Amino acid sequence: MTCNMKINYLHSVMRAVVACAAFGLANVHAQDFPTKAITITVPNPPGGMNQIHAQPLSAILEKLSGQPAPVVNRPGAVAAAGTAFVANQPPDGHHILVSTPNIYLAIEKDKLYGVKSPYALEQIEQLALLSADPLIMTIHPALPVKSTKDLIALAKAKPNELVYSTSGPFGITHTPLEMFATAAKVKFRHLPTTGGGPAITQALGGHSQITCGGPAAVYTYVQSGKLRALGSWGVKPYPAMPDVPTFKSQGLDIEAYLWVGLFTAKGVPPATLTKLRDLIRRAAADASFKQALERAQVVPDYREGAEFTKFFEADYKRMAVVVKGIGKI
Repeated sequence: MTCNMKINYLHSVMRAVVACAAFGLANVHAQDFPTKAITITVPNPPGGMNQIHAQPLSAILEKLSGQPAPVVNRPGAVAAAGTAFVANQPPDGHHILVSTPNIYLAIEKDKLYGVKSPYALEQIEQLALLSADPLIMTIHPALPVKSTKDLIALAKAKPNELVYSTSGPFGITHTPLEMFATAAKVKFRHLPTTGGGPAITQALGGHSQITCGGPAAVYTYVQSGKLRALGSWGVKPYPAMPDVPTFKSQGLDIEAYLWVGLFTAKGVPPATLTKLRDLIRRAAADASFKQALERAQVVPDYREGAEFTKFFEADYKRMAVVVKGIGKI
């Protein structure tokens, strides 16, 4: 064996030793995971759908892992600030993001304006879907319509006169309503607000005639008669509101969800990722977690792996088309 061959051989052996040591270290870390607090980031102000999921999840993860699982609200830039924070954390599984479709709507909006987003989806690992409620369209009861057909007829008779309120441009209530307007071939006027709650408040006060939200947000107002539900963006009626027909059943091929999922920074070692997903799966299956969602009129809909990826990609594709259709505002 020549001198060069010996050197190459020694280098190969050293690389193998280093690789084995790194693999062993990763396995040790995975066995110990979690070694510190699992921080749950909500990229919105306190309250709302993300908080409804994060709080009970926190209590159960603490019980299962033996580590703290604090919920930290990091609002800003329509959820982009909190999302970017988690995306840029060390990929060790100790940071979880609770998010809605805003995770990609913010990116599509930035593309529209040629702005660099503070994060990329390639930086984020999908963990699990926790729920996927259809959006529900509601109207002020003073509006003289009883059905979706009536609303479309009125909107065509008064183009750009009916006002709809949303949580803000390109957000999770703006995009479904624009999807509806495009499918129905009508024009509304947009009243953007600072969140889902304020958008509903505008409708309750008669400042807008139309709004939408998840069942958890609109259920009480529909039950009390303060708002009237016309249709759902789901593929089947929502269990707690069985009398609200889907838009698909009314001839409009549209679909949109206020879903909530869990994410973490990309690059978590596989063994650690497996342990983190196992903790989340057990937490989502806990009776107290399901009861917390159901009390808020949210139907648990746990999905992970390929099933979550399929749902996420289909939803992203639908909404990206809507954002492009809206264009610059």
